[in-house]
Amino acid sequence: MSVHIEAKKGDIAPSVLMPGDPMRAKWIAETFLDNCICYNKVRGMLGYTGTFKGKTVSVQGGGMGIPSTMIYCHELIKEYGVKSIIRVGSAGAYQDDLDLGSLVLAMAASTDSSFNASQFQNTSFAPTANFQLFMKAVRYAEEQGVPITAGNVLSSDTFYNDNVEAYKRWAAYGVLCVEMETAAIYTMAAKFGIEALSLLTISDSLVTGERMDHKARESSFVQMAKMALDIV
Repeated sequence: MSVHIEAKKGDIAPSVLMPGDPMRAKWIAETFLDNCICYNKVRGMLGYTGTFKGKTVSVQGGGMGIPSTMIYCHELIKEYGVKSIIRVGSAGAYQDDLDLGSLVLAMAASTDSSFNASQFQNTSFAPTANFQLFMKAVRYAEEQGVPITAGNVLSSDTFYNDNVEAYKRWAAYGVLCVEMETAAIYTMAAKFGIEALSLLTISDSLVTGERMDHKARESSFVQMAKMALDIV
């Protein structure tokens, strides 16, 4: 049992899907996993373990933003021996060719957060995906005919930006979309030598102003969840 997760040793699988929203963790577990148990309710950050196609897998909510995500990553890895984390989340498009529902594979994660600055003073650490997991996802997409876009994403500390044009600077350098957690997960994975990958579904666009409604989000996230579970 760790500070924020009440699971006993052995309750959590070596491979974990990590959405930010604990209710999305509940939905993934109840929709896709067999023999599902809830191992964590501390602070309402739900965590589940079950089986998918005979393999044991866990789903753990990580919360919003880098600090919350780093806490759960640290405890999953150090206290429960997790070896693989796949983020399944939503993102806002920075490019006009990313439609709502598009699936993005984060090869790397830029960030406007200063969390790595204390570790790498006067330099920049570039958090990247695990190559093996990334290639598994690419092969899955090719075999299943699932359209994907891969590239750099932005993990931002700011959800409501007063400067509505700020995204254009990142977009000009090819950054695909914005979310709030991937850079933290990739950094923690690098620190502790585990695998990590971030799969993101475009739920809104800063270019067009479009947003998915609740029903559209749920149906589009099915594809992302299936991919994550299949490659895990």
